[in-house]
This record gives sequence, structure tokens and C-alpha cells, in this order.
Amino acid sequence: MDTYYDPSDLQQFGDVCKDAPELGKAFFDYYGKIFAEGALSGREKCLMGLAVALTVQCPYCIESFTKQCLEQGSTLEEMTEAAHVVTAIRGGASLVHGMQMRRMAEKLSM
Repeated sequence: MDTYYDPSDLQQFGDVCKDAPELGKAFFDYYGKIFAEGALSGREKCLMGLAVALTVQCPYCIESFTKQCLEQGSTLEEMTEAAHVVTAIRGGASLVHGMQMRRMAEKLSM
């Protein structure tokens, strides 16, 4: 294996629940309902999925949602913009947590 993550795992994802089939069925039923057309289009949901996948850094999800975004008609420009949105949110969250660091440093410096 050339990578830490085995790309073939994505195709075998359904097997992860073979020892708990009732939980697997519940998860996959829920997952299917979440990504069905609703107030948000399938295309919008795929872009959201890609953004979250990039945030949690799941290579399997990144691969899957990249393919799904393209299949749903998203452009590379839209997908790249989604990547920048999550970068800004994630960066901002790190910066605002700097306030916790500041409070602790000020408390310890007294």
C-alpha cells in the first residue's frame, strides 16, 4: 500500500457495519434521506458535504464529494470557492480561540 489510507476502503464503506447491521441500516437510511432533494438541492448539499469533508480532512469524503459535486453539475470554481469559505471559517475559529489564550496568559501573568 502506497498511502496511509487505502483507496479501496471507500468502495467497501458499507462493510463497516456488517457486525452491526441494524445500526448500519439506520445510518445509511438517514444518510440517504439527508442527501435527498429537499429545501436544498442535491447540488447544494454536495457542496456542503465537500466543504465539511475538507474541514474534517477525510480523504474518502473528499474523493466521494468531489465526484458527487461534479456529477451534480458543480464547477471547479464553485468547489474551490467552497474550499476558501471553510478555510476562512476554520481560520477565524482558531483566531477567536486566541482570546482564550490571551485570558489565560493575562491570568497567569498577574
